[in-house]
Amino acid sequence: MAVRVVRLGSPRAPGEGTRIGTVRRPPRGVPKTEFAAQDWYDVWFPNLAPDPETVKLGQSAETPAQWAAFKKQYRREMAAADAARTLDLLAALSQQANFSVGCYCEDEQRCHRSVLRELLREHGALVGD
Repeated sequence: MAVRVVRLGSPRAPGEGTRIGTVRRPPRGVPKTEFAAQDWYDVWFPNLAPDPETVKLGQSAETPAQWAAFKKQYRREMAAADAARTLDLLAALSQQANFSVGCYCEDEQRCHRSVLRELLREHGALVGD
């Protein structure tokens, strides 16, 4: 059992389980009834997405220092009580079930999901490939 960190819209891995979209906005131009069928996500959960201003900070980051500032801000958001409890819940669920969390960004290393992967591990999640 494990949680996978994926790019939303990519083909699902065998046994991936429920796909959770940790994004602020649904995919543009895709009917809600097609989200799961087109491998976007089964459940939309924006609670783990960065705040809009933090997203802008990450998208505009061009230097390692700017990316570090984004990571610091996103980690601060995820340290809030509700987000921390959610990470604890997902970590516990990863011990019992397969599921995935993800975002649309092409490059995980420049996406909040890279930080989310770290946070899940820090909260004790079993994180798969």
